[in-house]
Amino acid sequence: MSKMTLERILQSQGFGTRKWCAGRVAAGEVRIDGQIVTDPRRVFETDGLEFSVYEEPWRYRAHVYIALHKPADYECSRKPSHHPGVLSLLPEQFALRDVQPVGRLDHDTTGLLLMSDDGAFIHQQSSPKHHVPKVYVATTHEPVTPQLVAQLLQGVKLQDEPAPLSAVLCEQLGAHQLKIVLEQGKYHQVKRMLAAAGNHCTALCRTQIGELKLDELALAEGEWCYLDEAARALLRPGV
Repeated sequence: MSKMTLERILQSQGFGTRKWCAGRVAAGEVRIDGQIVTDPRRVFETDGLEFSVYEEPWRYRAHVYIALHKPADYECSRKPSHHPGVLSLLPEQFALRDVQPVGRLDHDTTGLLLMSDDGAFIHQQSSPKHHVPKVYVATTHEPVTPQLVAQLLQGVKLQDEPAPLSAVLCEQLGAHQLKIVLEQGKYHQVKRMLAAAGNHCTALCRTQIGELKLDELALAEGEWCYLDEAARALLRPGV
C-alpha cells in the first residue's frame, strides 16, 4: 500500500509538473469518487485509486504495460525523424511518464508492439538472454519454396554476424507468405535473413510475442490496450 499527495499522484501519472498539477486541483478540475477535490496536498491511498481530470476517467498505475497494434509508417522512437512516432498513437500523458517501445519494429513493419515505463520489464523483454520467441508473418517477392524454408531453419550468414542465424520455426503459409519464429531479435533480422536466402521481404507483421497473440487482443491497427498481470505472464518463456 502506498500513499501520496494528490499533486504528486497526478505528476506520477504524466499530467505535468507538480506545480501544474497543483494548479489543476486548486481549480477544481480533479474529481475522486465523483467529488471535486481542491486541496493538492490531500493524501490518498494509490492502490486501486480512480480519479478524473477534466472529467476524463483514469486509474492510478505505478507502471503501465501496453500492447499496441502498430500500423505502417510509424517510427519506434521517442524522437522520430521521417515518420510520426508510435507515442503519437497514445495519450500524451504516457510520453510525459517516459513510456517507450520495448525493442523496435521498422517503420514499414506492422503488428504487436509492447510499450512500458518499467525499466526492468523493458530489459527482460528486450534482452536476448531471456529467449522470448517472436512470431512474424512475412510476405515475399519471390515464391516460397521448400528450399527457402529449409535454408532459414538451417541458418543463413549475415554481414557483421559471427555465426549463421536460424529461425526457431519456419513454415509456408501461402505462395508468397511465411511464418517465422525468432529469438535473437537482431537488426532487420527477418528481412536480412530472407535476402541472404535469395528472396525479398515485401511486407512484415509481428503477430505474437511469447504466448501473447495479437489476434486475441482484438486490436485494430493503431489501437492499444493495457496488459494486466495475466497477459504479461504470457510473455514469459515457459509460462
